[in-house]
Parts: sequence; C-alpha cells; structure tokens
Amino acid sequence: MQEDFLHYLWKHKKINLTELETTDGEPIIIKLVGEHNHNSGPDFFNAQLHIGEQLWAGNVEIHVKSSYWFVHSHEQDQAYDNVILHVVWEHDSDVFRKDNSAIPTLELKNKVSVEALSNYQKLFLNSRNWINCQNDFPTIHNFILENWLERLFIERLNRKTEELNSLLLASNNNWEAVLFKMMTKNFGLKINAESFFSVAHSFDFSIIRKLQSNQLALEALLLGQSGLLGGEVQGTYFSELKKEFDFISNKFQLNNESVLPIKFFRLRPSNFPTIRLSQLAMLYGREHNLFSKIMETNSKNEFYELFYVSTSTFWESHYTFNTASKKSKKVLSKAFIDLLLINTIIPIKFAYAKFQGKHNDEQIIKLVNEIFAEKNSIINKFNSLKKVATSALHSQGLLQLKNAYCNKNKCLQCAVGNSLLNRK
Repeated sequence: MQEDFLHYLWKHKKINLTELETTDGEPIIIKLVGEHNHNSGPDFFNAQLHIGEQLWAGNVEIHVKSSYWFVHSHEQDQAYDNVILHVVWEHDSDVFRKDNSAIPTLELKNKVSVEALSNYQKLFLNSRNWINCQNDFPTIHNFILENWLERLFIERLNRKTEELNSLLLASNNNWEAVLFKMMTKNFGLKINAESFFSVAHSFDFSIIRKLQSNQLALEALLLGQSGLLGGEVQGTYFSELKKEFDFISNKFQLNNESVLPIKFFRLRPSNFPTIRLSQLAMLYGREHNLFSKIMETNSKNEFYELFYVSTSTFWESHYTFNTASKKSKKVLSKAFIDLLLINTIIPIKFAYAKFQGKHNDEQIIKLVNEIFAEKNSIINKFNSLKKVATSALHSQGLLQLKNAYCNKNKCLQCAVGNSLLNRK
C-alpha cells in the first residue's frame, strides 16, 4: 500500500462515505477534503469535517499506519498542531499533538471498494513493464488522452519557462540574449547542444550586436570560440577567419576555456558543427532584431520563411576546412526549423507572454499542432501501444508523461492512471 493511493482516495472521495466514523466510533461527514499540499507540512490544508456534533476546520494528515505519526516526529512539530483528522490505512496506535491532545483517526482499510483496490493492484503490479499501464494504455479513450496531453504540453512549457527565467536573470532581462543562447544550444542538436550552449555563454551578447554588420566577423567569432580555428590549415578562407578571430579575441578579451569540446562523431555532414555555426552566423547577420520578429510571427509557414538561411559561400563546397565536397546550398531544412520551433521558439514565446502577465496558450497550441510529431524511441514506443502522436503537441506531451509521471510511478497524478483506477 502506498501513501499516494490514500491521498488519491481521500482527495477524490473514493471511499464509502455513508458510514464513516473515527476509531472511537464518532460519525464523520466530509464537507471539504481540503487543499492537497505537495510540500512539507500536513497533506491537506483547510479541510472542513463534521466529527460527532462538532464542525471542525483544519488540516488532514495521511499515513499508511497510525504509528508513522511518531516515526515522522509529528508530535514534536508545531506545523501539525492544527491537524483535525488522521487518515490511515491501518490503525495501530493512537496519536497526539504537541500539547498531548488526541487526534481523531479514520481507518480506511474496510472502507474502499473491491474494484478500486483491484485496479490499484493491477496498475502497480506491472512495474516491470515499460510503463505500468502498458497493457491497458491502448484502451484509454482518445478524448482523455487528447486533453491530458494538452495539459502535459503546457506543464512542460512551464518547466522550460523556469529554465528561461534563470537565463533571463543572468542576462539582466535581455530577451535577445536569452534567445541567442537557446538558439545556439539547439543549433547544436542533441550531440553538440551543451557544447554550443557553452559557446553562447563564453562571451557577452553585446559582441554579437557589435559584429552583426560583418558576416565574416560573426562566423569567425562562433567558429573561433568553438575551438574550430585552431591548428594549421591551408586555405584562404581559414586564414581570413583566423585573422579576424585573433583581432576580435584581442579586442574583446575573449577566452574559450569554459567551452566544451565540439563533436563531429556520428553526425551527418549536414549537421556538422561547422555548417550549423555558419548558418547561425548568417541568421544573425541578416536578422538584427530576431526576437521581435519571432514575437510577431505566429504560423509555421511564416517561420519557415524567417529561418530560410544557408551558410557562407565557402561551406557550399565544404563540410570541413580540409576537404572539398560537391557544391550545394546548405539551407536550414523544414525538419530542423520544426525542432527550433519546438525547443526554442515556442518556449520563449510562452515564457515572454507570462513575463508580460499575458496568456497566449491558444496561439501556442495552434502553432504546435501545425508541427509534425517528433520521432524518437519514447514516441515510437507509445505509438506502438496506441497511435497517439500525430503532432508536436502530442509528442511533447508524451515526453512529459514518460519522464515526469511514468518513470516516477506517478500514476495516481496521471489522467490515464485515474481513468484505469475508476474502471468498474
């Protein structure tokens, strides 16, 4: 038996309400179960209960066994002085407040339906599966999944907003600087995300502003800070970049000691860091007010136009400095722009609206629904159980579901788990 299950039973009144009484035989009528507390202190605040002839207002504490009250030293904690009812699965000890006054106890062991217990045991006995509800997930109604995944998507955005707020604080509320750092990180994709992020952190964004009218200087800055202009390489373009970087580095007193190593291994040539950094330099050389344009843009096709950028001329016939290749214009693909939308642009649009005290949930949901679902092992596994991910909203929601709920056995806080627990 898990305490979370007892929280669920109390919160949703999944118990026999007609014959509730304390272990001393006093009748209990629940007027308000209280507000679920997920932090320290009693489990439910501001409950209202009729116990005997008296209406009580206060807090409710829940344990598997009554004796856990003493195990957790609640009798010594002033925060528990306002507990008006101790709800337990099994009553094995009377409990007292700090002033030694007795606390009424409700034992649930014989007040829960056979169906609820059976559904609970079925759900948590499958913990060796990929997810606890793996066998029943295909039977969940689409309406439940659609609504839950939308809520999970917003929950995921709120988590990302906290990360962006930390960057904003460090950047003195400079949203353009925050955008640049996140854009740089996501240009690195999964392999080089943290390395590119460290590049963006290795100099002040004001330097980008000062160099935006000089395309060679922008590219030299990004490639140089990444450590890609080291060594001896034959070639005019490399020499120009290195000369420009040496000048910039000296002028702005730069160093890249904190930059993480850049990787080429297991990357397709189109995703080589040289190509991505050149494209990023081209983007910032062309768009001097990128943040404002992103805030004004709301459709997927408009974003495709905004981010239609390629590399500098040299990289049209190269993937590395040392080897020439067949000439081709290396523009950002729509699939790559989709990833930028999902991982950078949409979170920043959402966070900026919250920063202004506004809500743009409907606009964000409309945009994310225009984007195809991501493809990765988690999404593929969910789709093998039930074809559910048809948009990026679904895939982002499923990632939040797996990482924040399934992996942590939080079935009792999950709409899917609740649906299964309520089955007759």
